[in-house]
Amino acid sequence: MDGNDGSAGTVSVRVNGEPVTLAAERGETLIESLRNAGHYEVKNGCDEGVCGSCNVLCDGELTRACLTPASRCDGADVTTVKGLLDDDNGLHALQEEFLEHGAAQCGFCIPGVLVAAYHLLQRTTDPSDAEIADALSGNVCRCTGYAQQIEAIRDAATRLDRAEPMEVER
Repeated sequence: MDGNDGSAGTVSVRVNGEPVTLAAERGETLIESLRNAGHYEVKNGCDEGVCGSCNVLCDGELTRACLTPASRCDGADVTTVKGLLDDDNGLHALQEEFLEHGAAQCGFCIPGVLVAAYHLLQRTTDPSDAEIADALSGNVCRCTGYAQQIEAIRDAATRLDRAEPMEVER
């Protein structure tokens, strides 16, 4: 972070594969910096790290952007839900399965849920329902419940397991 007294500065990151310089006031969280830079796909549901709507990947690790100081991410690769889009086919298999299963209603929590699900599928190609539920345990969804989301993630895992490996730019 730049700035002699640490009161203001910038953080250099790659957001969804694109180099970005984020303005970061002292104590500013990653979600504040991302949203100030126009990344409104990262939602702020609680500002306390309990709802999961602000989930992003920071260097491949699931991160609560509302709790993480922006300065901690200097030099990191940050992936938001927009980073899951497939340049050739549009939506990622997870996004398609969520639509197919009706696993999203209001949509506010879904960016964080999808990032958490993507993180799970990076670690295991055939997750059990219990593993999926555990991966979603840090996300609060009051509209759909979790049954449709678990089914969608299971079906996306099956589709992805049969497909060619797909790199997601971070």
